[in-house]
Amino acid sequence: MQEQLEFNPSYSLLTVQLDPGEAIKVEPGAMVAQAGVEMQTQSSGGFLKGLKKMAFGGESFFLNTFTAGPQGGWISLAPGIPGDIAWFDVQPNQPVFIQGGSFLGSTMNIETDTQFQGMKGLFSGESLFFIHATCPDGVGRVYYNSFGAIKPMKIQQGQTVTIDTGHVVAFTHGLQYNIGKVGGVKSFLFGGEGLVMHFSGEGTVWIQTRNVPSLAGAIIPFLPPPR
Repeated sequence: MQEQLEFNPSYSLLTVQLDPGEAIKVEPGAMVAQAGVEMQTQSSGGFLKGLKKMAFGGESFFLNTFTAGPQGGWISLAPGIPGDIAWFDVQPNQPVFIQGGSFLGSTMNIETDTQFQGMKGLFSGESLFFIHATCPDGVGRVYYNSFGAIKPMKIQQGQTVTIDTGHVVAFTHGLQYNIGKVGGVKSFLFGGEGLVMHFSGEGTVWIQTRNVPSLAGAIIPFLPPPR
């Protein structure tokens, strides 16, 4: 499997070359073009898992599987919002947590489920559930998208990195976070920053340079009033 990324970071297009018989799992609606592959649609991880991911994780109930024919094939993918596409490799017993709506596709050996954030998810400004990507066998690859460009940030033991809730895309299992605020009450109410996530531990967190709530807040004043 070979990847080619074009037009990033604003309007990224990912093309994956598949060898004969090789397959990839893709989020419904992400396909832009393809050749030499056959598509099958089935529930994501079985009926109950697929239903849970649709209800809580912001993902689709179904996933499409594209399998290359005898001559090989290719498929081009793009998300529904402007932004970047990237990928990371998932090692056995080292899951990655992805915010709902950012999962684009994966190799066949990746398993996805939902992971409840706990009550702090009520205040994080994000979904109550993360997409939990694991690879029980070998090394798997997850393709994900962002709103804006993507930046990986390494966090070391003893270090705390504070990130706005709307800019977190994914993070590795060695990290923990707490929900908090920047500054005091006055800064929280009038500083325009809102709630943040304080990450600690050791691992990587991927952030996006734009966030959807800020875009929505900029557009709403210009919308016509309801009739």
